Amino acid sequence: MAAAAASCRRPIAWFFAIAALLFFFSWYLLLDSAAVPPALLAAGGQGLRVGSSGPKCDPATAALRVFMYDLPAEFHFGLLDWKPQGGGAGGGVWPDVRGGGVPEYPGGLNLQHSIEYWLTLDLLASEQGAPTPCGAVRVRDAAAADVVFVPFFASLSFNRHSKVVPPARASEDRALQRRLLDYLAARPEWRRSGGRDHVVLAHHPNGMLDARYKLWPCVFLLCDFGRYPPSVAGLDKDVIAPYRHVVPNFANDSAGYNDRPTLLYFQGAIYRKDGGFIRQELYYLLKDEKDVHFSFGSVVGNGIEQATQGMRASKFCLNIAGDTPSSNRLFDSIVSHCVPIIISDEIELPFEDVLDYSKFCIIVRGVDAVKKGFLMNLINGISREDWTCMWNRLKEVERHFEYQYPSQNDDAVQMIWKAIARKVPSIRLKVNRLRRFSRFQTNRTAETPTRSSWLENQPS
Repeated sequence: MAAAAASCRRPIAWFFAIAALLFFFSWYLLLDSAAVPPALLAAGGQGLRVGSSGPKCDPATAALRVFMYDLPAEFHFGLLDWKPQGGGAGGGVWPDVRGGGVPEYPGGLNLQHSIEYWLTLDLLASEQGAPTPCGAVRVRDAAAADVVFVPFFASLSFNRHSKVVPPARASEDRALQRRLLDYLAARPEWRRSGGRDHVVLAHHPNGMLDARYKLWPCVFLLCDFGRYPPSVAGLDKDVIAPYRHVVPNFANDSAGYNDRPTLLYFQGAIYRKDGGFIRQELYYLLKDEKDVHFSFGSVVGNGIEQATQGMRASKFCLNIAGDTPSSNRLFDSIVSHCVPIIISDEIELPFEDVLDYSKFCIIVRGVDAVKKGFLMNLINGISREDWTCMWNRLKEVERHFEYQYPSQNDDAVQMIWKAIARKVPSIRLKVNRLRRFSRFQTNRTAETPTRSSWLENQPS
């Protein structure tokens, strides 16, 4: 009987042992499935933490903590014909960027000023758990933020809605600027700092054409200062951001010195206004020089394809001031690995506090460039070895000028966040100085625009 009882207990013991093993094995699989994917870590996913919707960014380890307004869709993705969905991210104000629901940005020259689109996507990714390096993280508490981000797609608004459509008396772009000013003036975040910690995107030279004069305390993200008075914008408070290049990247480029038959290349508009008069002077100086391509061109037809082929076949590419001090041509040159020759006395270069442009560009004063023979003598005096060093450096730095989603470490999006982060100590100083007498309201600054003064001073 004892032997029979023991033999009956053995299957029961085996059953519990197998069940325990299965339990621990399934628990291991569950934990493993919740871990951060190796692909994200390889892409630079420092500071990631696991949430219910996937890996999310940890504000405690981010270089920049950003409070972003939940502006109505008409100010951002609505300009891309995206329709808000009920519920979801931001109560339906924002698209879900974790899957295939990211609205597409229009191509062509629209892309060159698309900075607003890429930065906003990266902030949404940091909150929703989509892939991102987590350089900047969206936070919901404005008091815990380093800066306040204003997600108005000003460049796209100008490109699409700057014309007056009858019977309206003003363009939709100007109407959006009015509504934005109205929105900001009513916000406690604005009143607390007078806008000094607000980041405003106005990369197109004509973006925020009216509102810029009311938003002067803010940190502007610009392509240059060509159309901004010093009282509104300057390097001390603002950030210069690169254009998004229009020509494609030159992947696996092995076209060295001897593989580029054209010595000097320029194709674009020759007769320009403002500082662009120098293009015309250089055209007459260089058009008949040997191995120089200097001609009119545009993006119409196959213009982008022609520019791509021309830059890839050239050793040096001219980047000359036009209607504004800067253009996307510089960044087209960089991704084509055609050594840029910059002739624009008023240009400001992105990330120049951390990048030495003299290692991969040649910068010439306008007064020297128009001297007969000066430019050709300068170029012909550059050795093959020096050119190759600059060519190799171009291939190293091009990643810093790349806009993409998902963003990657040290691409243009992350470089911009770092540039803003370097402004934070100065921003805090300005805000703290503004608050000196605010506790007991013994002094009210006359610098901070009020909602009523904004409305009174709006252009008709």
